[in-house]
Amino acid sequence: MQSALLLIGVAVLMHVTWNLSARHVDARCNYLWWGLLAHLLLLGPVGVYGLLMDAHWSWSLLTATLITVCANSLYFIGLRHAYAKAPAAFVYPLARSSPLLIVLWTWLLFGEAPGLQAFVGISISVLGLWLLASTGNRQGGTGKALPWIALAAFCTSVYSLCDKVAITDLPTIPAVFGYVSLGYTASFLLLTAFNKREFGTLVPPCRPPWRYLLPGGLCIGTSYVLVIYVMQYLPAAYVVAFTNTGIVLASVLSVVLLGERERWRQRLLAAAVIGAGLLVLGLGL
Repeated sequence: MQSALLLIGVAVLMHVTWNLSARHVDARCNYLWWGLLAHLLLLGPVGVYGLLMDAHWSWSLLTATLITVCANSLYFIGLRHAYAKAPAAFVYPLARSSPLLIVLWTWLLFGEAPGLQAFVGISISVLGLWLLASTGNRQGGTGKALPWIALAAFCTSVYSLCDKVAITDLPTIPAVFGYVSLGYTASFLLLTAFNKREFGTLVPPCRPPWRYLLPGGLCIGTSYVLVIYVMQYLPAAYVVAFTNTGIVLASVLSVVLLGERERWRQRLLAAAVIGAGLLVLGLGL
């Protein structure tokens, strides 16, 4: 159990690393497109080896892979449209409320329900996410983003359940890299189509500096790989909830290190509520 929590901690640090790197890059550069490309070039070959040599291909793995590819693509569509209508500080915390949906789908589809303490912990952490999102609703009028946010949260719950199913046939880290890389390939192609539509070219008009691009390439996929790998030890809802520790860390760093003072008291309070919920969840393991 301790090793599983350690891997989640490493995944959270990697997730925060590439998200903070993205904040230093011009939006026209489409940091996510470059990050996915760097992942596929640097770590994609590891994934190809893992899928060919280690993965136990079955109908359940094939089905989970296909659904994950579609859900990941719809997730990026949802986020992209939501970000066009509302600030990221409002959109992302709401999109990360998916653990409650995962609990619902797990109960409806598999008849499995978390214990009372786990459910309370997850609920408190999601309440903190909603409180954090309210700090990003500075000017109101964010209602148009809500359907797209709901789509992103729904897709997160879908591909997380598929990840839980797939991990039983992915016995090694390279195999999980391959599974993730398949989904990222589809997402990369989708973002490339968006580039063509928005800029008239397949490649964004600028490239992020290497000091920001390389961390993205190394962390954007590896963090997801570790999250999936841990699902062989913990329920999917628990793992996704624990990864929201990254939101707590990013909120604290933005106030303490980056000097972002707008609504800082409410943001720190929201981070504390999220952390308290995750603590309740962790103590129940």
